[in-house]
Amino acid sequence: MTKEDMIDGLLEELEAIYETSVANLHTDLGAYAKDRTKPDEGARAEGRFAYPELRIDHDPKGETPVPGRAFARLNIPGTYTTSVARPALFRAYLKEQLVHLVRDYDVTVSVGRSHSEIPYPFVLDQADLDLSGISSNELSRWFPSTELEQIGDEVADGVWDFSLHPARPLALFDGPRTDFSLARLKHYSGTSPWHFQRYVLFTNYVRYVDEFVRFAIDELRKEGSRYTAFSVPGGYYERGQLADAEAQIAAGTWRRHQMPAYHLIAENGEGVTLVNIGVGPSNAKTICDHIAVLRPEAWLMIGHCGGLRPSQTIGDYVLAHAYLRDDHVLDEMLPIEIPIPAIAEVQTAMYRAALDVTGEGEEDLKKRLRTGTVVTTDDRNWELRYTLSAMRFNQSRAVGIDMESATVAAQGYRFRVPYGTLLCVSDKPLHGELKLPGQANSFYEKAISQHLRIGIEALDHLRDEGDGLHSRKLRSFDEPPLR
Repeated sequence: MTKEDMIDGLLEELEAIYETSVANLHTDLGAYAKDRTKPDEGARAEGRFAYPELRIDHDPKGETPVPGRAFARLNIPGTYTTSVARPALFRAYLKEQLVHLVRDYDVTVSVGRSHSEIPYPFVLDQADLDLSGISSNELSRWFPSTELEQIGDEVADGVWDFSLHPARPLALFDGPRTDFSLARLKHYSGTSPWHFQRYVLFTNYVRYVDEFVRFAIDELRKEGSRYTAFSVPGGYYERGQLADAEAQIAAGTWRRHQMPAYHLIAENGEGVTLVNIGVGPSNAKTICDHIAVLRPEAWLMIGHCGGLRPSQTIGDYVLAHAYLRDDHVLDEMLPIEIPIPAIAEVQTAMYRAALDVTGEGEEDLKKRLRTGTVVTTDDRNWELRYTLSAMRFNQSRAVGIDMESATVAAQGYRFRVPYGTLLCVSDKPLHGELKLPGQANSFYEKAISQHLRIGIEALDHLRDEGDGLHSRKLRSFDEPPLR
């Protein structure tokens, strides 16, 4: 049986197998570029380019324990496996999960080479190779490539066919799926996956980015701040490198990226990442698909919405406790009749943060913070078809409408990431209050700084929850052991 003091050695072995496979790919790619030497098929069959595999064998001799936490649980005896991409990036996460498992169960943890090969495009950023003049089609004939039939979310979506596999899945995402998303994250966000923090804010408006940049720089300048650096598209700033940082960031490369990310970095990844996902449910789905492989502790949506109630005023807050999903981007993967429950710990954290940041008492805060249903639509001009939606809005008791929040929440539900939504009313289209240029500037100056700080404070509260943050309501009947 595996003991806790053996885990570090196992993780080092996992990393060594991965690094060897990557080095083999680099060597053989270089040889092919030089004189078209093809990789040895026999060596490939023995795992020359293989992802490392993490394996748990569970053969209990007595009654199986039922831990109180929602993850790192073994529901039935058997063998659980997963291939692992970039194990050094996931070392802290894997160690946390394995420590829980070996403490509570009689298990044997082992590592080896999987049957899945590392696609060559995923290692090109780790080597200086001159592959000019060689087409990707040619390389794919002789080297493992990105086979889409091997990349999917069958485990997360509950459609994994257990009859086709000798072992049960150990994790939601295997090596190819993880590598696919890590490459996409860098493309969309303009930043390294290594810089993403475990607590994530999404926003749908660039002014929140401006405020976050100011907040991050101010935090790094504070004596004794727990934050150590700030990563942005095209730049990385430590405490001694903050002169003119705000202007440099504003003039930086963020415009080249569809969903730029900003990372206020702390020890053990316990800082805050802000991603400007822009407008629309497609972007929201896309970025969640990829950030999910990093296994964040929580993600929150903070942004603007249209207020749907006459009693609301511009600048009021909407705390979503339900969602009317008119975004449609997840209907096939997560049908609309599946409820997306509010996560009690997240709801409490956001409400407490609103009290802390506004400095208002509960009665005063209730006058400007409504809890209710948020509608998420894929139609930016939904107002032109309001008569077709009026009854549904009324029956759902909707208090706000946007284009991202339900998508972010549904993705959190789908990928077992605690989620929440706190929006700020920027206009009231049903009641004749539209954002006009002069009104918009006044509203933004007053509301954005406070709203952003509520989001950051809420993440601080969630950090204090520890393992209790991860709710059982996000777990399926037959859940993989790793969170």
